[in-house]
Amino acid sequence: MKVQDIELPVLRMPYPVRLNPYLSVLRKESETWAREMGMLAGDQAPSARPIWSRSQFHAMAVDQLTAWTLPDASLAALRLNHRFNLWALAWDDYFASAFKQTGDLAGAHAFTARLHDFLPPEPDASLPEPANAIERGMADLQHHLFPPRLAHWRQGLNRALARYVDAGVQELVNSRAGRVPDLIEYAQFRRESFAAYTAPYSVELATGARIPERIRHSGTVCALLDAFMDYMGLANDIASYQREVHDEYDVNNLVVVLETSLGLTVKEAMHAAADLVGARLRHFEHLIRNELPPLVQRAGLDQGERLQLEAWLRGAWSFLSGLHAWYTGAPRYAPGGVPD
Repeated sequence: MKVQDIELPVLRMPYPVRLNPYLSVLRKESETWAREMGMLAGDQAPSARPIWSRSQFHAMAVDQLTAWTLPDASLAALRLNHRFNLWALAWDDYFASAFKQTGDLAGAHAFTARLHDFLPPEPDASLPEPANAIERGMADLQHHLFPPRLAHWRQGLNRALARYVDAGVQELVNSRAGRVPDLIEYAQFRRESFAAYTAPYSVELATGARIPERIRHSGTVCALLDAFMDYMGLANDIASYQREVHDEYDVNNLVVVLETSLGLTVKEAMHAAADLVGARLRHFEHLIRNELPPLVQRAGLDQGERLQLEAWLRGAWSFLSGLHAWYTGAPRYAPGGVPD
C-alpha cells in the first residue's frame, strides 16, 4: 500500500508558525551558494555531477524552511543556517543516489571517512582539498561557522555532524541486510540520522541565547532536548514515508519499524507513529510547564539566565512549528515527490 492510498494523520502543533522578515533576501540568493558548491547545475558549478536540477532545488523550498524555523534570526544567522540546511539535504540526496540506491557499502564507508576530515575539533585545522560538492559545502561551512563568539560549541556541532554522516552508513547496512531496527533502538538512532543533535545549536545561533550552564546537563533539560529532537525526526518519517520506503527502498523509518515490531498494517502503523510523535510533543510541553520551573528555582538562576532560557525555549518552539509547516507544505514531501 502506498502513502497515496493512506490519509496521512494530522500532527498536532500548538505553536504558531512565524516567518523571518529576511525570507525575500534568502530567495534572491538561494541558488548562488548551491551553484558555487556544485550542488546545483549551472555555468559556474565546479562539479560535473550536480545533485539537483533547478526544479528539484526550488521544490524543496529550503529558504521557506529556514525562514519558518528561525523567525527571529538576524540576516547573518539566517544565511548561515540556510547554507547548513542546504548542505544537510544535499548530503542526504547525494548519499541516497550514490550509495543507498546502488548498495555500495565500501564506497559509503570511504566517502564518510573523508567527510570526517572536514569536521576537525580545532577551528584552525587544515582541511583536505574538496573533491565533490558535499566536501566543498562542508569546507565552506567550516570556514564561516566558527567566529569567536561560537567557539564554545564548535566541538559539539562537529560531533553532531559526525554522528549524522555515520548514521547514513548504518542506514545503508540495515537496508542491505533487510534489517528493520527495533523500536527502542530506533528512537535513539533517529536523532542521529536526522541530524537532530545539530538543532539546539541552530536555535542558539538564531536566538543568541544559551541554556544556562547550571542546568544544561540536568536530567530535566536532557529529557527536554530528547523530546525536542524526537519530534523532528519521527514526524519526518511520516512525511517522508513515500519517498524513503517506496522510492528509496529504505527500512529506516518509524512507520516500518512499528509495522514490523508490532505486526501492524501500514495504515495502523502510520497512525501509531502519529500517536508516538504526539506523545513526544506532549512530554516536551510537560517538561517546560511542570518540571523546568522548579529546576530553575532550585538552581537559583538569576534574571539574566532566566531570560536566556526563555529566549532559547521560544526559539525551540519556533523551530518545531517551522518544521511542521515545511513537512505539510513543501513539494518534497507531497505525494508524487519532487519534480525532475
